[in-house]
Amino acid sequence: MRVLWMEQAQEALSQANQFILEEYGRKASEAFLMRMYKVGSLLADNPNMGALEPLLEGRSFAYRSIVVNRWDTRREPQQQADGVK
Repeated sequence: MRVLWMEQAQEALSQANQFILEEYGRKASEAFLMRMYKVGSLLADNPNMGALEPLLEGRSFAYRSIVVNRWDTRREPQQQADGVK
């Protein structure tokens, strides 16, 4: 199976990566992109992974969501960045 990145998803990925690059550096940015593309590859091999999106039920395709990275919002961004730069 093939994963299609819609234009809106590509733009969101680009914006998220730009933020990570500016706030946390190149190493964190590269790690983020590698993780995103790895999950895309996993999704291509396992198209039923992820939770069904209830707001998109009844459409011609089944839409699923996957949480790739959770960010600990209880910590200051700089403290988190120190661990990945």
